Amino acid sequence: MNSPVFSYLDFIRRANFREQFAAFSKNPRRMLCHATLRRALFFCPIRAICQAHAKMPCKNGVNVVLFTHMIDTTILNEILPLVQKPARYTGGEYGETVKPGAALRVALCFPDLYEIGMSNLGCRILYGSGNAEDGIAVERVFAPDKDFREQMTKNGVPLYTLETKTPVSECDIAAFSLGYEMCFTTVLDMLHLAGLPLYSEQRDSLTPLVVGGGVCCYNPEPIADFFDLFIIGEGEEVNTEVYRLLERHRNAGGSKSAFLLEAAKIPGVYVPSRYETAYNANGTVAAISPRDDAPATVTKRIVRDFDSAYFPTASPVPSTEITHDRVSVELFRGCIHGCRFCQAGYAYRPLREKSAKTLIRQGKAAIAHSGCEELGLLSLSSSDYTELAALCDGLLPELSQKGASLSLPSLRVDRFSLELMRRALGLRKPGLTFAPEAGSQRLRDVINKKITEEDILNGLSSAFSGGWNTVKLYFMLGLPGETDEDVLAIAELTRKIYWTWKSAATDKKRPPRITVSTSFFVPKPHTAFQWAGQITPEEYMRRVSLLREELHIKNVVYNWHDAENSVIEALLARGDRRLSPVLERVWRDGGNLEGWSENFSFERWQNAMTDSGLELSFYTERQRGKDEILPWQTISIGVDASFLLKEAVRAETAATTPNCRESCSACGAAELCAENSVCPKITAGGAANA
Repeated sequence: MNSPVFSYLDFIRRANFREQFAAFSKNPRRMLCHATLRRALFFCPIRAICQAHAKMPCKNGVNVVLFTHMIDTTILNEILPLVQKPARYTGGEYGETVKPGAALRVALCFPDLYEIGMSNLGCRILYGSGNAEDGIAVERVFAPDKDFREQMTKNGVPLYTLETKTPVSECDIAAFSLGYEMCFTTVLDMLHLAGLPLYSEQRDSLTPLVVGGGVCCYNPEPIADFFDLFIIGEGEEVNTEVYRLLERHRNAGGSKSAFLLEAAKIPGVYVPSRYETAYNANGTVAAISPRDDAPATVTKRIVRDFDSAYFPTASPVPSTEITHDRVSVELFRGCIHGCRFCQAGYAYRPLREKSAKTLIRQGKAAIAHSGCEELGLLSLSSSDYTELAALCDGLLPELSQKGASLSLPSLRVDRFSLELMRRALGLRKPGLTFAPEAGSQRLRDVINKKITEEDILNGLSSAFSGGWNTVKLYFMLGLPGETDEDVLAIAELTRKIYWTWKSAATDKKRPPRITVSTSFFVPKPHTAFQWAGQITPEEYMRRVSLLREELHIKNVVYNWHDAENSVIEALLARGDRRLSPVLERVWRDGGNLEGWSENFSFERWQNAMTDSGLELSFYTERQRGKDEILPWQTISIGVDASFLLKEAVRAETAATTPNCRESCSACGAAELCAENSVCPKITAGGAANA
């Protein structure tokens, strides 16, 4: 055992320590807690962090002793020095919420490593909004990496929450955030580490209730057998309704069955056990039948008044490096463009913006609390925010004073503004990232991307003339209707971008760095391409080779995504309940943290499919019939299936659909806002056409 498990200096580096010290000094109790926490970080992480928590006052200012159900921290003190990055497992970060007297305890489980989960804005929102409720404590749980998992198993340490070291099995709810299909086996592993049976039908007691939420829940069928219920849509409001209902049933001694019967009546709640699926002889879905008065369709919930919605400005400050080492504000939800491949673009409709005034307040508060050196302006397409210039002007003086900067991810190349970038970034010239998605104009029209080659070259010419020389370009291979000419068009477009740099760059002594990346197209539910088949991995690699041969261009690097991983993503994205034993088999054969390439095994999935009597190509490569019952048909994202079908037909002729600010296409999502309402802000510059 060498040096301390992790250094307090890292804590100081990541927080604006001088400002926080001033705040602490005004409150002796907080200063005591902070001093104890410092000793914890330097010497004995778990023991002293728990002491720090025990001295924290609860809401009424009375000191209490915490952790009546806490795990044996002596064991943690022994095993943490044996693993890499032990700060993932200690908790005790500045800004975490500890509520010892809470009547209901929720384990917010993120099925990936700490540094991924702590970068996730959705988890921060659910953590903060849940803890803002009286009597409810939401505590974080992340998947352990291999080394710590081995020590947990060896020493009998169950999966526990970071805040109070409470075993997940003793919480009232285990709530999983499901943002990526390749995390499904990790969910099973976390249930196992928590000591819980995998399948919902095997868990008889009311608590802990296993709940799922996130974009993967728009087709929850492959993992439906493992969950008690799913939250469909945005959880800020509906989560609390579920929490309170569970609290009432638990206090009244109610059964799990009775609770689920009532929970199914909450709008936005999907209870899988209340639905039965029948299959045709050819393997397609014959019928999905609700029972016990469950609704035939579960429609997603949204936050209607987005400007006044809860937003976390005082989240826990990580004590170690995380993937996105910054704080963020959320400009808007939804997207006006309607790219036909993009599940998020459809799933987060209708468009709802926050005012610049609200965002400026939230951004300043987040930077002041965290001490981070970067504030991200997040959305699906940041350059579409209508008050972007005013927002940047309102934030920059405060950020400059604190030595922090803005980042503008998700920019569209056709909306690139050199003046805006200079205003937001000053002299910094970070790399730019754009996603043309397809090389030819025909294929961009097929997917409704609606940017031209002229838009791309003009935007990059402006960037190169402004001093930028590092550009990343993202494309997809295997899009519906793609030909070899479309593949080769990526190389031709890249060549034109290089010559654009040659003509526009002001400093030609610095060569450009152009990175072209291609991913393997995965058809997703609730998109215009949900009926499309995926090309074979062999065909994908043939197209990769074709493009690679043409991309021998000076200062251009080509990267491509793994084919086999994308095949399994497609399997899980559009699968049905027959995949439950497949998931269990893959997990029992060692499948865990499969979003990381070193943990993924395609052979493991192939074997599990074969042993279950299922064909991989049936789920991935097969073109669905337009009248076929789809496994996710019970779930509605608010966008009419008839609209998606119309978009699929328009894609076949490369016909584009106007964006929402040009003309309303009546997708149906506006009805989620309020009765007889339209999406806010979509009619800027003129009335929408219904």
